[in-house]
Amino acid sequence: MAEKGNRSLNQAKEGFFRDLYQNLRLIIRLMGDGRVNLLLKILPIGALLYWVVPFDFLPVNPLDDALVIWLGCALFLELCPDSVVEEHQAALRIERDEQRSKQGASGHVVDSTFKDVS
Repeated sequence: MAEKGNRSLNQAKEGFFRDLYQNLRLIIRLMGDGRVNLLLKILPIGALLYWVVPFDFLPVNPLDDALVIWLGCALFLELCPDSVVEEHQAALRIERDEQRSKQGASGHVVDSTFKDVS
């Protein structure tokens, strides 16, 4: 069996919230891609519906809702074709790098003068 690249939702490379944002962007891009099977697209939609519609089978706490959403999104990413996922991940990496280069050129450097008023 061919070994898949590690693309699960639980890897934290740049921080939890940044990775969560990147995974959500990846899922949205994959949902709009015609090469992804329509039946696979039901997984994240069904997970969100489980969260929105109050028909809890396990009324434990909000953790069961989070688990269902995480599981639906993780399964969706694992079952999507490898080549399509890698293509979208590469496009997102390019967009992220372009944003960083723009921020580095203008957003992080402050040129100023200092005046002591004491």
